[in-house]
Amino acid sequence: MGDPAGVGPELCLRVLNERRVLRKCVPVVFGDANVLRRVAAKCHIPFRTPITPLEEWTHAKPLPFPLVVDCDSFDDTRIKPGKVQVACGRAAYIYIKEAAAAAVSGRVAAIATAPINKEALSLAGVPFPGHTEMLASLTGSKRICMMMACDDMAVSLVTIHVPFAAVPKLITGPQIASVIELTCDAMNRLGRKKPHIVVCGLNPHSGEHGLFGKEEQTIIAPAIAKARAKGLNIEGPLPADTAFLPDRRKQTDAYVVMYHDQGLIPFKMLAFDRGVNITLGLPIVRTSVDHGTAFDIAWKGKASPESLVQSVLWAVRLSSC
Repeated sequence: MGDPAGVGPELCLRVLNERRVLRKCVPVVFGDANVLRRVAAKCHIPFRTPITPLEEWTHAKPLPFPLVVDCDSFDDTRIKPGKVQVACGRAAYIYIKEAAAAAVSGRVAAIATAPINKEALSLAGVPFPGHTEMLASLTGSKRICMMMACDDMAVSLVTIHVPFAAVPKLITGPQIASVIELTCDAMNRLGRKKPHIVVCGLNPHSGEHGLFGKEEQTIIAPAIAKARAKGLNIEGPLPADTAFLPDRRKQTDAYVVMYHDQGLIPFKMLAFDRGVNITLGLPIVRTSVDHGTAFDIAWKGKASPESLVQSVLWAVRLSSC
């Protein structure tokens, strides 16, 4: 359900009423039932989904209809919509932990996560900057990466939620190679045989042969060469300012970028409402929305559910590959 004070609750309610989702899967929401009731009443969204306490869900047989697993993780009467709160950060972590456990055990086929607030997580003492790192720890995954995807574009990140000043030291040949391989595997699963992957450089003009930085020559290009030697169809390192032009996108199955905003700015400009966040390298399928908690419109019935709908549909698609 994501952060209870954000748009996550209303998005989940919309998904529970979305025919495109109900035709493809049986949705199970991990969250707080009282929050969902309050948001449903406030936003005038139908909420007739059966509810089961978390302790009963753990031992019961999966049911063939939509369900809310009530984690009952905090006193919902104290929640303030649109505000960063310790209790909400703690609750969001509980939802993720329980959903991940259900996926690892096979009780659910995949998970799709609503947005969380990183400040609330930190205030609650959760030692992870985001979903990706959290799920890697919860599943014991050593090699992961974050991919943003829609039907006509995919972008994988070599570094994720780190300060920009830390990026150069975190870009290593093995990390780039890992992200390239995970991206190629994901494209193969989605039916793209021999996918064409474009790798972006770190510096302006991809370093201009060392004039603006040497990471392209010393780290990125050697990693690309090793990937090519394995038979992968890799191009780069290309300057990021031209890599996403329309003609280039038509020829590209997926991009590998060096840092968060290098890939997410063009991706969200082109596919904000259609985009899905996919964590590659986990033993489970996990997708997520490509937007935040939107505190400014939380609990007002204004949030578009399209990204969460697409996240669920992509989760179904990936779990069937």
